[in-house]
Amino acid sequence: MRRSVIALAIFALATGAAYAQTPQQPPPKGLWLLTDYPSTSVRAGDTATIRLKLQNTGLPPERVELSLKGVPDKWKADLVGGGQQVRAAMPATNDSVSLELRLTVPADETGGPRTITVDAKGKDVAASLPIEVSLGQELPAKLELKPKLPSLRGTVKSSFDFEFSVKNDSGKNQTVSLASRTPPNVQASFTEGYGSQEISSIPVDAGQSKDLKFKVKLPADATAGSYDLMVQAAADGATATMPLKLEATGSPKLRLSSKDERLSASAEAGNTSQIELVVANDGSAPAENVELSATPPSGWKVEFDSKTIDRIDPNQKKSVMANITPAAKAIAGDYMTTIKAASGSDSTSADFRIGVTTSTLWGVFGIAIIAIALLVLVGAVFRFGRR
Repeated sequence: MRRSVIALAIFALATGAAYAQTPQQPPPKGLWLLTDYPSTSVRAGDTATIRLKLQNTGLPPERVELSLKGVPDKWKADLVGGGQQVRAAMPATNDSVSLELRLTVPADETGGPRTITVDAKGKDVAASLPIEVSLGQELPAKLELKPKLPSLRGTVKSSFDFEFSVKNDSGKNQTVSLASRTPPNVQASFTEGYGSQEISSIPVDAGQSKDLKFKVKLPADATAGSYDLMVQAAADGATATMPLKLEATGSPKLRLSSKDERLSASAEAGNTSQIELVVANDGSAPAENVELSATPPSGWKVEFDSKTIDRIDPNQKKSVMANITPAAKAIAGDYMTTIKAASGSDSTSADFRIGVTTSTLWGVFGIAIIAIALLVLVGAVFRFGRR
């Protein structure tokens, strides 16, 4: 067994070494005119666009003159590059230049196939490309919509972006109109895949596609559930539709107040007072593990009879008692205490104004001290005044 393994290893090494020593053929050098479809058809009275590529393989850059041969009488033929008519090009080494041959055929043209030759000629190089053009019937317009993800999931507060592509499968350039069908009050818009500008239509070249986004936002009062959407594209009598689905989950929305909806209370310095709090859930999903906390003035204490509420269902309320103890040396006046309720990413808070009073015993004690001081003073006056 060991001998077999060793033999296989030696064979693999020998085969790899032999492959590594095999000389690799370099790519052929030269100038080339290329097209994906060297034989095509054009409808009489229409304009067709044939995409070309001038490829330079391994040659230094050189100006190349472009020309056409064999263009039938009354036909219009132009070589276009970068949206402009061109008569010369200069591809870099191991690079290419994109060109277009635009043909306009007279409406009364008849007959068999024609051959139009594209020539590219430089000082030391030359290339030519014959293209056979037949008269035929134009294929009807055809559109295709393809979503990247046909179903998205999120909360009712989320913004949903459906990415999709629209393809023009017809024989000529089209301006594609976009539309959608959504439930009432749903905000919907289209943008290009890389932009934020809203669009309602977009030009798409023949045989090409564009990446787009369909943005959806549910209304503020939306409830959890499944929403069916539809995107439609139309151009030159052709239509395409794309069904989409949105799964919206609910989210809690907490609200905090007192039992009588007042955000004020009174308390005595050093003594505990109670406020009955009401925590409501106005959202569309249960609020789990609602934590209560407070930010009182320095030296104060705020305690809850239940610091955590396990669950508050949608459109339900729960009551909690807050025990507030002002500092013993607090001066009479109004103080602000913030109470907060939080569940996951949702939270709410309320500022309660607490009016603090001081104990009447301290007032009586103060009056007694003043009275004693006055008596001592009067007694001193009488005693020392006689002298």
